[in-house]
Parts: sequence; structure tokens; C-alpha cells
Amino acid sequence: MPERDLALLIDAAHLAGRIALSHWRKSPRVWEKPDGQGPVSEADLEVNRALEAHLRTQRPDYGWLSEESTDGAARLDTESQFILDPIDGTRSFLQGEDSFCHALAVVRGGAVVAGVVFLPAQDKLYAASLTGPATLNGRQIEARPCNRSEGAQVLTGKVTLAPELWPGGVPALDRHFRASMAWRICLVAEGAFDAMLTLRPAWEWDIAAGCLIAARAGACVSDRSGQALRFNARDPRSAGVVVAPPGLHGDLIHRLTAPRP
Repeated sequence: MPERDLALLIDAAHLAGRIALSHWRKSPRVWEKPDGQGPVSEADLEVNRALEAHLRTQRPDYGWLSEESTDGAARLDTESQFILDPIDGTRSFLQGEDSFCHALAVVRGGAVVAGVVFLPAQDKLYAASLTGPATLNGRQIEARPCNRSEGAQVLTGKVTLAPELWPGGVPALDRHFRASMAWRICLVAEGAFDAMLTLRPAWEWDIAAGCLIAARAGACVSDRSGQALRFNARDPRSAGVVVAPPGLHGDLIHRLTAPRP
């Protein structure tokens, strides 16, 4: 079943990519979401409609959680769920940058069983199922080994390194950033960077697909306290995300959770 779901997600990701590229660099209409949640464009909404029609036609009994759909309690009573972000990195998309992606996952029993992250403008498709390897355009990928935070190349925002957030001491890491959270996670999975972390609450649609891909690539994936992530929660947000190879992951979690002096 995970492999069948993965094949379906790959087809859906290519469909999403075709729609997104038809709007890319063509000044699509844009609105601001309420409560400072950022922009949404006609491309986001069109991709969301197409994905829902395509995926739910094939799996009508699956629940649905998408950034661009109104959430409801019905998904909590389903055995399996689609969790997705139609366009992750909308601001980058609207600025004509090529770092936006589509993040699609299938969750069963709180765990991700199939995930795809597709960057159509770069023709990069990351994929994994619970029973197979992590791949990039069909080639197996692995997180690179790293045991210490000193000098590690880590994808994170500046605010993450505020001293008050690190009772065990702020790590002397080499900080980098990419606009799409899903892509950040996948960059760790392919060994391009050592780790990705955010200490803010993270929406499930931003992280579900990438977290499975990273885990199947050999990375450890947890919330900011080191606890395993569970998906399809009533409140679909995790308490931060830390993605790193085992040694580095342990060092980061120790620094984040150490008793304050």
C-alpha cells in the first residue's frame, strides 16, 4: 500500500507542477491571508483544487489536510489522510524564484507512509515510502554523517539562534537558509546540508512529506525536545522540528533541553 500511495503522490506532484509553472513569473493574483499568515495566490488555490480532485477521486476514504483548505474534524475519524502544501514557498514563487515546491504526504496511524517533495522549476523530485529508500529523481540519497554542531552547516532562521532558546549554549554552527521548509528538510536528506531546525510551531503540511524522506535517508527527525513527530493531530502543528544525522541530532537536542545553569 505505501508504494501504491507513493506512485499516486508522484503523479499528483507532476500535475501540481504543471499548474504552478503555468502561473510562475506571470503575475498571478494575490491576496493576504488573515492574522498575518502570509500571501496566497490564484496558483496556490488552483493547485489545491486540482490535487483534491485528483487524489480524493483515487482515495475517497482518505482524510484531507491542506494549507489551502478549511480544516475540519472529519479527518480525525479516517484511517489514512492526505496532508499537503499545494505550494510551499509562496513568497518565493511570487518573486519568480525557483525554490518553491509541492509537498504531499499520506499519513496512516499518525505516521507518514509516503511522501513527495517536488520542485518543478528545478525538476527535482524527492520521494520515499515507509518501506523503501529516499530518492531524488529516482536516485537513492543519504544524509551525510556529522556528530557535532560546531561548524555544522545548518538550515535555520536567525531567530532560532537566540541565546534564551539554548540552555545548553548556542551552537557555533554555519547557518544557511532556504525559503521552503519542505525543501530544507530534503536538502538534509540528500546530504547537501548537515541539519535543518526550527523551534517555532511547524504546520504538518510543511513537514510531513520531507520528514519521511529525511528519515528514510538516515536522518533523525523529532520535535525540539527530541520527541517523535505524530501527524493528523487535532491541532496540526508540531513543537518545532529538528532533522539531522544521529550524532548531530543528539548534540542539538542536548543543547536545547539541558538544565539551565
